Amino acid sequence: MSTAPARAQQPPPRPARWPRLRRLAWATLALLLLALLLDRLFPPPLPDLGNDLATVVTARDGRPLRAFPDREGVWRLPVLVDAVSPLYLEALLTYEDRWFWRHPGVNPLAALRALAQGLRHGRVVSGASTLTMQVARLIEPQSPGLLGKLRQSLRALQLEWRLDKREILALYLNYAPFGGPIEGVQAASWAYLGKPANQLSHAEAALLAVLPQSPSRLRPDRHPQRAREARDKVLQRLADFAVWSAATVADARAENVVARSLAVPQSAALLAARLRGQHPGQQRIDSSIDHDLQLRLEAQLGAWIERLPPRTSAAVLVLDNRTAEVRAYLGSARFADDARYGHLDMVQAWRSPGSTLKPFVYGLAIDAGSVHSASLLIDAPQDFDGYRPDNFDQRFRGPVSLGEALQQSLNVPAVAVLQQLGPARFAARLEHAGLPLRLPSGDRPNLSLVLGGTEVRLQDLVAAYAALHREGRAPLPRFRPADPLEERRLLSPGAAWIIAELLRSAPDGNDGRFAQLSGARLAHKTGTSYGFRDSWAVGGNAGVTIGVWVGRPDGTPSPGQFGAITALPVLQAVQASLPGEYQQPAQAHPDSVGEAAICWPLGAHADATQAEHCHRRLDAWLLEGAAPLTLAPAGEAQPPSVQRFLMDGAVQRVGACRRGTEVEEARALWPRLAAPWLSGDERRRGLPPALAADCAGARAALADLQITGAREGSRIRAPRGSAAAPTLSLKAAGASGEVRWLVNGRLFATVPAEQSFKHAFEKPGVQDIVAIDDSARYGRLQIEVLAAE
Repeated sequence: MSTAPARAQQPPPRPARWPRLRRLAWATLALLLLALLLDRLFPPPLPDLGNDLATVVTARDGRPLRAFPDREGVWRLPVLVDAVSPLYLEALLTYEDRWFWRHPGVNPLAALRALAQGLRHGRVVSGASTLTMQVARLIEPQSPGLLGKLRQSLRALQLEWRLDKREILALYLNYAPFGGPIEGVQAASWAYLGKPANQLSHAEAALLAVLPQSPSRLRPDRHPQRAREARDKVLQRLADFAVWSAATVADARAENVVARSLAVPQSAALLAARLRGQHPGQQRIDSSIDHDLQLRLEAQLGAWIERLPPRTSAAVLVLDNRTAEVRAYLGSARFADDARYGHLDMVQAWRSPGSTLKPFVYGLAIDAGSVHSASLLIDAPQDFDGYRPDNFDQRFRGPVSLGEALQQSLNVPAVAVLQQLGPARFAARLEHAGLPLRLPSGDRPNLSLVLGGTEVRLQDLVAAYAALHREGRAPLPRFRPADPLEERRLLSPGAAWIIAELLRSAPDGNDGRFAQLSGARLAHKTGTSYGFRDSWAVGGNAGVTIGVWVGRPDGTPSPGQFGAITALPVLQAVQASLPGEYQQPAQAHPDSVGEAAICWPLGAHADATQAEHCHRRLDAWLLEGAAPLTLAPAGEAQPPSVQRFLMDGAVQRVGACRRGTEVEEARALWPRLAAPWLSGDERRRGLPPALAADCAGARAALADLQITGAREGSRIRAPRGSAAAPTLSLKAAGASGEVRWLVNGRLFATVPAEQSFKHAFEKPGVQDIVAIDDSARYGRLQIEVLAAE
């Protein structure tokens, strides 16, 4: 019987792999989704770098002038990875996290190594924190311990998920602590080393790399030895890993740790505050300030102000005439000095300009064709419709040229020219050119403008003076290189040059010297406001314009402080501190200006004036070759002119007293107000001749005043044994209205014609006494005061 063959034995079925893989994939996906969900629900608190940064105002070379902390009082300056020295990045990553560019936020190998070393030694030997974990701790501090480390690690993973490596590194560079209110490597580099983070040496890079480990304990300004020991550890690590050569590390070790005291920069503080207000939300504001010049001037002004009375401050503005950029801005003498109102910006303050507007009166009058540089002006008591200005020193000089009047800052000639020009027109031209005048409420422009009867700002005044060296164009001062150049016409190029030349050749200040570097003498003008409240000095050349104000910000007087002795020395010191690029020589005159001889009293070209009518010959700068004739002084109906007289010998005859034998004689007449200051020959040639004795009826109206109370050439002396000065009581016979009494050119009194003038002569010597009435008639008397016995 046959049997069926046995079936081959089958192997047991294998377990299916795909279900397990699917379960693993689902689990992974679930974890990933959970991680994504947790990341969405609990995102890392990424800082708003735009709002967390300090606002820093920098000089034109990028160095900080002043930094304003962020809303939490932290000084943090923005910096990008590419703006940090590669040396610092090498030191930082080698010492803190060599695997930064490779790990996902945590370094498992480093964690295992740290754990093993800790178990072996019973203490922490090395850390396992990555740079990303440190960033996580910076943006969200965690409690110490294992749970805190776990949270920090999870945050690090989130950061790596959301940001790329350079963004994480940028967070560290901007938020790492460096001691006190300083955070970020850029702020630390400026605060401790005085340089940007892209200019670090090897030793400096290693120092800054280690400071965040213990910023208070390692502060180099307080603990330089500790900081050096920590720095050397970083250098050793760099040598061990051959990142830097042994020679480089040895040189870096040899450097001492030298750090500045931790202080936020406060240079150009008032300008910085101004720019911050003008550009809110901007973290970095690049100014046009010359950093080194600014610091020098702040030190100089801070020392100078100690010589002045309490509560006195000062302001200085330096403008580059070539670019209209401001190179130095000192709004007060010392920003931190509350006793001197250091927080008040006097560059922007409205103050009385004193005499500093006079150059523009003369310049605009030259452009109007009314005057030239040597025009005859009369510095004598004059009545301008009830306005009677005096000079600062109470003296009068008589006939002066326009140039002399400007250089000596005489008041009456300036008022006379402004009357011709028109106060309203003058104010409008200044305002159009960027120099607005602030008048008391309801007031209209008047003749007092030119003597300080208005208010201006230092920044506007400096810009107007810059026009003298910029072909008459006044710029709007540029406080940032990014500001556009804006300028307006103030004067013609010719008038601007003439005024600058007159100021450049003005007498020196109180010490008889003026700083002259490379022949760059400044065309300068001083000014003092009424009551000694403001002292000014403004000057410039082709390269620069400097403006100085000194006074009390509260508006109280400073008796005895005026422009020539208070502000001018500051101007001189500022010029001496300027770099050579600003020491520019005088500019050549433009084609529209030429030099020619003119004659007084008429003011015309010498070659167009008859020799007998040219009493004085002067050289003048003329615009377009024109020589305007002399203006008529106040109270005189006509300007100086050639008049004809019928002469009978040495006297003239008029009207009914003529005899028919007279000879006609032409004379170029001086203004009557000039008569007391003329020489004997000039009076004979340039004043109306005396009337014949039998022309009594006409003579009374033209006769000169007669001073009574003393005889010509008399001598007086105080009584023997008397301490009192000799005194005279004088009257002006024939005067009308009021009489101005001058002694040696100085106005001492203005009295009614019928009243006597009493004067005590304090000093011996020849005394020149002049009386002038409202009709411009004058009387003159010379006496001699003898010394007491």
